[in-house]
Amino acid sequence: MMQGQRRAMEPARLLLGLLCASAALAASSLRQRPPQPEALLEEPELGESPFGSLWPLPRSLRILPGQLRLAPARFQLVHGPGSTAGPGCALLQDAFRRYYEYIFGYSKWQNQGQRSFPAGTELLQLQVTIGSKDSECDDYPNIKSNEAYQLSVTEPVAVLRAEKVWGALRGLETFSQLVYEDDYGSFLINESEITDYPRFAHRGILLDTSRHFLPLKSILTNLDAMAFNKFNVLHWHIVDDHSFPYQSITFPALSGKGSYSYDHIYTPTDVRLVIDYARLRGIRVIPEFDSPGHTQSWGKGQKDLLTPCFNGEHQSGSYGPVNPTLNTTYHFMTDLFKEISNVFPDAYIHLGGDEVDFTCWKSNPDVTEFMKQQGFGTDYAKLESYYIQKILDIVSSANKGYIVWQEVFDKGVKIKPNTLVEVWIGSFYTTELSRVTGAGFTTILAAPWYLDYISYGQDWKKYYSVEPLSFPGCEKQKKLVIGGEACLWGEFVDATNLTPRLWPRASAVGERLWSSENVTNIQDAYNRLVKHRCRMLRRGIAAEPLYVGYCDHEYRGQ
Repeated sequence: MMQGQRRAMEPARLLLGLLCASAALAASSLRQRPPQPEALLEEPELGESPFGSLWPLPRSLRILPGQLRLAPARFQLVHGPGSTAGPGCALLQDAFRRYYEYIFGYSKWQNQGQRSFPAGTELLQLQVTIGSKDSECDDYPNIKSNEAYQLSVTEPVAVLRAEKVWGALRGLETFSQLVYEDDYGSFLINESEITDYPRFAHRGILLDTSRHFLPLKSILTNLDAMAFNKFNVLHWHIVDDHSFPYQSITFPALSGKGSYSYDHIYTPTDVRLVIDYARLRGIRVIPEFDSPGHTQSWGKGQKDLLTPCFNGEHQSGSYGPVNPTLNTTYHFMTDLFKEISNVFPDAYIHLGGDEVDFTCWKSNPDVTEFMKQQGFGTDYAKLESYYIQKILDIVSSANKGYIVWQEVFDKGVKIKPNTLVEVWIGSFYTTELSRVTGAGFTTILAAPWYLDYISYGQDWKKYYSVEPLSFPGCEKQKKLVIGGEACLWGEFVDATNLTPRLWPRASAVGERLWSSENVTNIQDAYNRLVKHRCRMLRRGIAAEPLYVGYCDHEYRGQ
């Protein structure tokens, strides 16, 4: 019952107590929640994890009882002796600045005078040492990037060792999570020994910027959140039916006519900013340009690209998927993907290939004639395969690898052995994993992690409990699963609710993809994730709560 209705009943309460009691009972029944799985609704007990607030949990760690103090005015993040990445490494210099702020920048005691500590109790430095001759400081991360690191926290100097800068970035995040502040404003860290590396190489977040345009600030904020959770791939679903916000230099009319407005585009400068911002956080940016379906916005700025639909003998005025019968289609795609290959430095482009509706193709007499000429009969899956094969060849000629949605595999398209297949259809995804890996293809799992599906309760537990390798298959097949993605499609998501809908639910996926297979304790995960969520809030990430409770920093007026 609405509050206004209850206020309107106040006079009646004076005269009709029994009626009011009945109304109250009715209101109580209206407040009952719809039935939900018990595991998502049960009230969790918040406790202390022996691993503090570490997220995701490192591979091997030993946290000792000895405490060391850090003084903001004296503590330094520095390059270690013999490191192959010195002060000239802008990536690490930027990371040092960032993580100093993350560690000390949110304290209410920032302006307090510096106190002296007893001898042997102060941590003065974190020395970061890159061991490999090629630190990859100026490179872009890739599918084979080494993210392993070792962290030793002892007085007076902690040491972070990694072969490449990517491992150093992950180790800096872990170190920042080890530091905590007591009730008196002192910064403390326990003596620790950590050896860490990811379980899976591909740990992605899909953001959809076509259904709702996401401002640059929203994308960059979520790149920060990805780094806090050790994700390393932004799958940028940049265009779709609804809008084409990517501003192409070669074909400016695509966004000029296909975007929501001139204010809802990503300029070349914007795209470069996202790529560079991601690189500094060890995150790859993989764009998705999905075709032949999901292309209605493309047709607004490129004449004759889409297939005209017919109603009997006459055009209906609507358009279907990309027209696969015209040579001009492939000339256009060659030039477009040549540009995309130059703009996005990653070795892979996502080519989509999902949810192609054949209705319009079937109605078009020119397509029917083309089918006869090619000997396809009435099998329109063969026509789709014909188109996709040509697109794959175009992208290969641009020296790029490609990722496709599972339908491309399911329909028997001839794809190269190094193709990555993304499994997304929720029903029977374990069977699909068996089929795709059984055919020898490298696989990315997304099916159980569609975060745009929301439900009442603690649905993070559902995402956390997924075991990516729990499917029928031999050890060789299991090794072909290189990771997964948490996908947030944009039908009901824009900048107003993107971040709280994504975090900390995606954090559950982050730990599943980074930590060891045996890290499955839901209660311990809850204890750590509550604190991790509060830390994300302090760092400017509007992550939603897991359950009833509060964050320590809230009483400080932040």
